[in-house]
Amino acid sequence: MEFSSKLLEKAVNEMAQLPGIGKRTALRLVLHLLKQPNERTTFLANALTSMREDVKFCNSCNNIADKEICEICANPSRNHQIICIVEDIRDVMAIENTGQFRGIYHVLGGKISPIDGIGPSQLNIKPLVDKVKSGEITEIIFALSSTMEGDTTNFYIYKQIQDCNITTSSIARGISVGDELEYADEVTLGRSILHRVPFENAFKN
Repeated sequence: MEFSSKLLEKAVNEMAQLPGIGKRTALRLVLHLLKQPNERTTFLANALTSMREDVKFCNSCNNIADKEICEICANPSRNHQIICIVEDIRDVMAIENTGQFRGIYHVLGGKISPIDGIGPSQLNIKPLVDKVKSGEITEIIFALSSTMEGDTTNFYIYKQIQDCNITTSSIARGISVGDELEYADEVTLGRSILHRVPFENAFKN
């Protein structure tokens, strides 16, 4: 792809670094921005800069937040004794969109994947185990994707907390094996939360 402007080329190359954005799409987006009033581009640039510099991770659940504690954890109407374990922020958003869950979350920041060099120590697992062992939690819901890595992570956490006096459940397998949670439709995901099953029975079919 030939460019008549090095500045245009640089902008396109940077835009093309985003997931799912190829060079042609990047060029279309950049040319669109070029046609917009200066303040529109400035607003976008400022929003991205502010997000990158000011966004925080909740001290309680590791969710993305504007303050030290996210809005979900700070909400007194949520059931703070039930924790739903998810991989990342996209899963929190997916479950919240169902309107079926009123507990709180714990964001791991990934899944155990030896082939990718990701072990338990690289995930946000220890704070979760500590929270469970403190005696404040009554139920843990495993809501990782139904993949080998997700099941491995679920089982690892389960082994860490199995001696604690809590209920462990897993979202119902209305989510197809191998599916990523964020791509499930809201009705299916909502039903999976409502009809969760005891974790030890999660893989019995």
